[in-house]
Amino acid sequence: MRVTEIECLILDGTYPFVIVRTDEGITGYGETFRRGPHVQKAAIDTIFASLVIGKDPFNTAEIWNAMYSAGNVAGPSGALQTAAAAIDIALWDIKGKALGRPLYQLLGGKRKDRIRVYASSLRRDMTAVEEANRAALFQTEGFTGYKMHSAVPGAIDHPDDRTVEHVREMREAVGDDFEILVDINGAYSLHNAIEIGKQLEDYGVFHFEQPLPIWDLDGMAALADALTIPIAAGETSYTRWEFLELVTRGRPDIVQPDVIKCGGISELINIAAIVSSHGKPMTVHNTQPIISTAAHLHWVVGRKDVPYAQEYNIETVSIRDDRPILQEPLPVIDGHITVPEKPGLGLEFDEEAMRWWSENTGEPGHQN
Repeated sequence: MRVTEIECLILDGTYPFVIVRTDEGITGYGETFRRGPHVQKAAIDTIFASLVIGKDPFNTAEIWNAMYSAGNVAGPSGALQTAAAAIDIALWDIKGKALGRPLYQLLGGKRKDRIRVYASSLRRDMTAVEEANRAALFQTEGFTGYKMHSAVPGAIDHPDDRTVEHVREMREAVGDDFEILVDINGAYSLHNAIEIGKQLEDYGVFHFEQPLPIWDLDGMAALADALTIPIAAGETSYTRWEFLELVTRGRPDIVQPDVIKCGGISELINIAAIVSSHGKPMTVHNTQPIISTAAHLHWVVGRKDVPYAQEYNIETVSIRDDRPILQEPLPVIDGHITVPEKPGLGLEFDEEAMRWWSENTGEPGHQN
């Protein structure tokens, strides 16, 4: 079997998807991160496609190494690792389909049939009471946790930050048996992160995500030492070498790889080996609810070191909610998603809907 064609479509002006076709009629689908979609498409079209066309899709390690080498010369790892991820995921999808096996079987099997997910809110425009009410609504729908994105992104210690107020109202609304997660997106200094973190400890916050700028690994380690609340980080690390530095210098309590950012399934396997060898539990960063979610499900379901509820985007996503590109949805039922059992990713795509979205774009979303 050989790869014959690689096509990158940007759906609704925001979501880059990759279609990989083979000479045996098996098609694989991949997805990359939605930030900078035209950068991702340019990398796929001009750098990676020519490296992969003609290759055996089962040779994922060889292909990943070729893409990494080309990307390492061409530009920063973040932009190009995300592009490579889409192709790598599509190749794994092809492998599963060719073997007639769901992806989780290629990754070592599964320990359970469904994965618990938490409601991840990407809004920053609510009052504390509005956000508390929103969390309580998702609690009634069966979710057991809610993540808020707080602080003011792009600013450090901005006076408009209302993180503690939101958490206080939320805890009162949902009670004690509900996980509250707080994502700061690097908007605190170390001293402010310690001060805020101690207050969040009083409200039983489950994890405190990326409180400091991504480059301040020494500050992250100092913060982890100063607080009992778990520090979570990893969405801005892209390779096994960056994750090695993260766990040895930054020493977060929970590590968060993202399959569509870190180079795909092939590199996620390498990253997990490094993280687990340092005794760190993992959870996934996952803000895209289609291929990203499915790939994470297949990986999480067989691992003991990914014990927590996983992230799920609760905001409106056009290609999932308005005109779905999946023939069958990947539903959240009582706060859980069942792992697909069909071969590969287990997803069936409506390519007519995909092409409609690639030609009819609205305003790009503004999600974190």
